[in-house]
Amino acid sequence: MNYDFRYTVSRRGFLAAVAGAAISASMRTAVASAIDERQIKVAPGETRFSGADGPPTAVWTYNGSVPGPALRLRQGQPVRITVENGLDEGTTVHWHGIRLPNAMDGVPGLTQPPIRPGESFVYEFTPPDAGTFWYHPHADSLVQIGRGLAGPLIIEEAEPVAVDRDLLWLLQDWRLTKDGRIAGGFGSMMDASMSGRVGNLVTVNGQAQGGQSVRAGERLRLRLANASLARMMALRFEGHWPVVLAIDGQPCDPHEPEDGRLVLAPAMRIDIALDMQGDPGSRHDVIDDFYDGLAYRLTTLAYDKAPPLRAHPLDAPQALPRNSLPEPDLANAVRQEIVLQGGMMGGGKLARVGGMTGMGMPGMNGGAAWAINGMSMTGDGHAGMAPQFMLERGASCHLTMRNETAWWHPMHVHGFSLSVLSRNGSPVPHRQWQDTVLLAPRDVIECAFVADNPGDWMLHCHVADHQMAGLMTVFRVT
Repeated sequence: MNYDFRYTVSRRGFLAAVAGAAISASMRTAVASAIDERQIKVAPGETRFSGADGPPTAVWTYNGSVPGPALRLRQGQPVRITVENGLDEGTTVHWHGIRLPNAMDGVPGLTQPPIRPGESFVYEFTPPDAGTFWYHPHADSLVQIGRGLAGPLIIEEAEPVAVDRDLLWLLQDWRLTKDGRIAGGFGSMMDASMSGRVGNLVTVNGQAQGGQSVRAGERLRLRLANASLARMMALRFEGHWPVVLAIDGQPCDPHEPEDGRLVLAPAMRIDIALDMQGDPGSRHDVIDDFYDGLAYRLTTLAYDKAPPLRAHPLDAPQALPRNSLPEPDLANAVRQEIVLQGGMMGGGKLARVGGMTGMGMPGMNGGAAWAINGMSMTGDGHAGMAPQFMLERGASCHLTMRNETAWWHPMHVHGFSLSVLSRNGSPVPHRQWQDTVLLAPRDVIECAFVADNPGDWMLHCHVADHQMAGLMTVFRVT
């Protein structure tokens, strides 16, 4: 599946578009007030990761495809999305990273009942932020995402961005058998208590070992989204120098990544600007080398043989317009801390966890292998989840996340974006806001947000095995 939106805008075209957009404010208001109607059906399907000649793989799909269709919406325009469940089990849809009403957040039991087989649910919200987001189930998450349920969600800026093309790579990780079937064994103790269900095949927009056609001299906006269950990624663009424009949908100060590597944990998104300065006809690999000794080629930038589009990089600003996020009042902020505990430690021993553990082996059959502040909440969410802490609406919260485990955890907060302040005592540069913050082993991260969205909100690790085995909590905004 090719997510090339052919968003071709020269500098002259960009200026013309801006001028044209300013002609009629009344027309823009009319468009913004119209409701954008969409339909999604969740159902079993089939795909071929290696192309038409490859073996078929039974998957679960949105509208018959893996990944699901790219939902391209407009900032500030109401949307109504009807989701029909064609599976034999309940499901929901979580609109990951969107600041929306609590009832539309897609957490079964906590914000809505699961969508039962053969039934539908209507999600209605108005996306306040432009950027790169995604959607996925939050019921039986480990199995449903692992069988293919994920799709990109793009909220367009009010004004066009000066790039030649707008591309999206949705990255998924699959654990397959030799004959191309999705392997069983979801929720094993080893996966639950260690790094999670890391697979043996990685796809870009549903295809493995493909290539990206590019032209010399063009500027790409490349939206990267990691929809894997557990695989961490660190991408190197050989012979190129990506500039980070946004993280988790929120624009930041444009900057080149440290060591040239783009680190993407599950659920994270990074938007980059990529000036294509290679020679016509040349090929340049994109390498994922996050895991020591296990580097592989994700894809290849394949230049066509046409003359360069331009002799020098596009002369236009790279910074994206910032979204209107409320700034926390740090001087008067309520301080909260969460401590991540558990998992397999050195010597093959499982650290002690507390709370809602089962009677069996930790990490097996829904038992707990992890805890937050001594409490393990297993599964996907339910009505009996007591809040870890409570905040008054409008209060600023200074949140410290402390990882006392030996494993990496991308911690995702629902309903908000977090201003990331410091990592291990050092200030975080580039004015970054994130909804999924990656904690390395023993990391301590400080962040802040304004509790302006009432409801019970999940905060959990987005390694699906870790979440299902206890690394999940809830906070309440009243």
